[in-house]
Amino acid sequence: MSNKSAADFYGSIPVFRGFARLMEPALYRSLPDDWTVGVADIVDSTTAIADRRYKAVNMAGAAVIAAVTNGLEGREFPFVFGGDGASFAVGPDDVERARGALAATASWVREDLGLAMRVALVPVAAIRAHGLDVRVARYGPSANLSYAMFSGGGLGWAETAMKRGEFAVQAAPPGIEPDLSGLSCRFEEIPSARGLILSVLVLPAQDADPREYRKVIEDIITLVEHSPDSGRPVPAGGPALKWPPQGLDYEVRASRGGPLFARRVRILGRTLFVYLIMRFGIRIGGFEPALYTQQVVENSDFRKYDDALRMILDCTEELARALSARLTDAASRGIVRHGLHRQDAAMMTCFTPSALRPDHVHFIDGARGGYASAATALKAATG
Repeated sequence: MSNKSAADFYGSIPVFRGFARLMEPALYRSLPDDWTVGVADIVDSTTAIADRRYKAVNMAGAAVIAAVTNGLEGREFPFVFGGDGASFAVGPDDVERARGALAATASWVREDLGLAMRVALVPVAAIRAHGLDVRVARYGPSANLSYAMFSGGGLGWAETAMKRGEFAVQAAPPGIEPDLSGLSCRFEEIPSARGLILSVLVLPAQDADPREYRKVIEDIITLVEHSPDSGRPVPAGGPALKWPPQGLDYEVRASRGGPLFARRVRILGRTLFVYLIMRFGIRIGGFEPALYTQQVVENSDFRKYDDALRMILDCTEELARALSARLTDAASRGIVRHGLHRQDAAMMTCFTPSALRPDHVHFIDGARGGYASAATALKAATG
């Protein structure tokens, strides 16, 4: 399969609108047998979260997607951001580029962020040999872009295999840097407007009836979408932007070329320029600050499905209790496993290869542990 046909496979999947349709099987297409799934996560992210290294953990997860995208020279491929890691899939002609990007990212995460990252490349054929599948859909939160959704159980199996040490990709030697162009975290934390930011993680229980599981997921989405007590965690006017930005040090470390001090001076100048343009709404060439801000809001990736329902919600305590009650009941009946985590703010990590294109992506997580803490809660509840 050539690069063109690999990109064509994913590009040929129709984009669906309306997140409530998420569990419709007809929306998903099975990956070709000769594709490979990539998985990455932070080792012992619980300790990093306890040390309040929330932004570093998110930066590491988003770096995987940035490095692979840049390694593939912008070719479209399915990926999903998981907070303390990421998953994706590539065709056979792109697998070695993805391997190099993963190895370099693991090295960068260790050297520059002081975190240990596991990375693995798992053949789809190996997943199917264990009776599972990897199916992909494309959800369009706006007219600007689509995000991949994964089902079939294969992604979860690949992550478990990675944690056992199988299919591992070794980190590159120190000094081999990934291309993280476009990766930044310039926006401030986003405080809750309704009371709390709720990180939601829901997986099927072992041997759960697929029909009952689908109904629970659809009930949860309906409850959220029909409630006036819940909404997108990114405000209509976009997140606050200050200078110097809160994530300056991470962006400096993600940049390339020259010693750290020189990179810091360069990024300080670049971010000041951007801040002034955005603060005063100055149009530069084809860049319109108001349009870009609107796209940031519309493109925010605050809910997804990757063999698990993940959502970051700005909601009231009442709705959080209602969601918890519904999920606890479903768990008691052997349908789901779930984890919830409450915090006072959300945060955004951005991947903007070009500010002139509308398909820049913005990954949302809770600002005090987010998905990683929801996963910890899930493990504590299931033992």
